[in-house]
Amino acid sequence: MLEEVKNYYGKVLKTSADLQTNACCTGESMPERIREVLGLLAPEVVQRYYGCGLVVPAQLQGLRVLDLGCGAGRDVYLLSRLVGEEGAVVGVDMTREQLDVAESYVDEHTRRFGYERSNVSFVQGELEKLDQLGLQPESFDLIVSNCVINLCVNKDKVLRDAWQLLKPGGEMYFSDVYADRRVPKQVAQHPVLYSECLGGALYWNDLLSLSKAAGFLDPRLVSDSPITVNNPELSALLGDIRFFSATYRLFKLDGLDAACEDYGQAVIYKGTIDGQPAAIELDKHHRFEKGRAVPVCGNTWRMLNETRFRPHFDFIGDMATHFGIFADCGTSLPFDTTADAQLQSGGCC
Repeated sequence: MLEEVKNYYGKVLKTSADLQTNACCTGESMPERIREVLGLLAPEVVQRYYGCGLVVPAQLQGLRVLDLGCGAGRDVYLLSRLVGEEGAVVGVDMTREQLDVAESYVDEHTRRFGYERSNVSFVQGELEKLDQLGLQPESFDLIVSNCVINLCVNKDKVLRDAWQLLKPGGEMYFSDVYADRRVPKQVAQHPVLYSECLGGALYWNDLLSLSKAAGFLDPRLVSDSPITVNNPELSALLGDIRFFSATYRLFKLDGLDAACEDYGQAVIYKGTIDGQPAAIELDKHHRFEKGRAVPVCGNTWRMLNETRFRPHFDFIGDMATHFGIFADCGTSLPFDTTADAQLQSGGCC
């Protein structure tokens, strides 16, 4: 499938309008500050975007970021603006045609952003061979990926290499396509379904298992939306399988608990993260309003206390006393199953 994927994204697809499903479309609402930056990007870079989510977490200033499967560079240039001139963004992709587009706009975006020098670079290579691309271990604060890991056969290798490349306290923040069951062979081997991110989609519970095996012990779901396939022929092949676009964040923190354990702790958000003065969302189940004390489990405490978010919170309590498990710490399907569950809808960029 590797060569077919290269051909599909390098030669078949010219813009997002060429896609045959909505799997590679961003269904999330987009903050105004992101829209403003996208308005600064070269039109060809934006038109050749095939992501399924928004891989822009909060508090990016000055970070060193790695984009896995960067394509023509839309997210690289978006993040380039958000990390600022003191930050850096490295994009990795295996498709030469996509990288040719990305690299041709380096100087133009440097001028558009008003930078003295570019803060982006691109590397050609396969995501399953990150350890062979000259990237230094523990050199990135953040790793992002947008609807690409599903195209990798050896997904656990990608996750293990990502763990090695992250600094302690860093995170992997990525959107991808997931299924409510393991995808059968006839779907996994279908050229179009595979190239459009459905054939290689992980069963969501397998993602959790692979992440934990790679060292990311508490994967957090940030957002999700159901995927529809309007092509009758492709829909018939998929049968009753339900697919979802979902964004997860994985923190590189050793020794996290296996479940949501209660240590009697709470946190208070200071309202100091840029663009988030009233509240900040850590994941789908944790929203912190400015000035409000919120009880949290030990893992959530550490995700805020041992990462770039620490200066923006006050912390109450410590890990000295264990009070048992938090209620409702379950393992059922985590995704919303109807389009009505989405607060707002988006479209292809």
